[in-house]
Amino acid sequence: MTIVAGIDEAGFGPVLGPLTVSAVVFGVPDAKADADLWDELAPAVAAKPGKRHAGVAVGDSKRIYSPKTGLVHLERGVLGFLAAVNDEIGTLRALLGRLCPEAVEQMAGYPWYREADVEIPVDADATDLRLRSNGLRTALEAAAVTFLGAASRVLLVDQYNRMVAATDNKATTLGDQTFSLIDWVWRNRPTGQSVRVMVDRQGGRRHYLPHLQRMYPGGSAYQILVEQPDHSGYRLAFGSEHLEVHFLRKGESRQMPIALASMTSKYLRELFMKLLNRYWIGQPGGADLKPTAGYYTDGHRFLIDIAEARKRLGTPDHLLIRSR
Repeated sequence: MTIVAGIDEAGFGPVLGPLTVSAVVFGVPDAKADADLWDELAPAVAAKPGKRHAGVAVGDSKRIYSPKTGLVHLERGVLGFLAAVNDEIGTLRALLGRLCPEAVEQMAGYPWYREADVEIPVDADATDLRLRSNGLRTALEAAAVTFLGAASRVLLVDQYNRMVAATDNKATTLGDQTFSLIDWVWRNRPTGQSVRVMVDRQGGRRHYLPHLQRMYPGGSAYQILVEQPDHSGYRLAFGSEHLEVHFLRKGESRQMPIALASMTSKYLRELFMKLLNRYWIGQPGGADLKPTAGYYTDGHRFLIDIAEARKRLGTPDHLLIRSR
């Protein structure tokens, strides 16, 4: 068996809400290590939603999700895979307990998260989701593919601001979370298994080997597999085991595990934004407040709209607004 993982983020650009980075992990027969998991798991999994498709859509979260359709397709994919191998998850806090337990503790420092939770699924029908998850379970068994789980890094705004201040570079902050998840996949692999991690690449950086060498100084051999504008790949040997890491441009449209990681990150971020919007709409005079997704232009509009409430509540900017 080969461990195949995908990593992607959501929320790198906004001024409000968390940055989330997620990894999803599959066990794949060695003979299928290079296979397209969209093909292996069809028809239970498709690259985009369809009205007549009874499975789940797994694709770039920017295409899977829209405010018009809501969270239904994200929930079918993310919660569907989790439920295919684990018990059903009923709340955001329970989901964080599975993916990022430390985020639950951090929520206590934010008035809009402190006592709040969201029941999930929000938009997907629970019975329909259960049926789609059963279809996923059947498809995984037929392909001899195992969904091994997921993990996330959720940087709430204050933590994000402190990390960016320490490095003076938000791309470094994102990179640190990404490499921590690469290491999580490697250290939690089944004994004796080799690992292939595929990461959606941000920015124009092409050379990653020095960072991997610093992470794993005990590797007996380091090999550059490819360094091209759209793909950088490396192989690190540890005796009979090896770690391959591939950074792919537009990876969420090229590798299904990256797409599912993208959806997981987006889903978590949207649930946190739901809590943020709920808090401010619940303030006196906030009933007509238009919710925000937190991105630059609309995020600043939202900050203007809640300026009076922020002043009345004495809300610290460092808890609410990203430094960059």
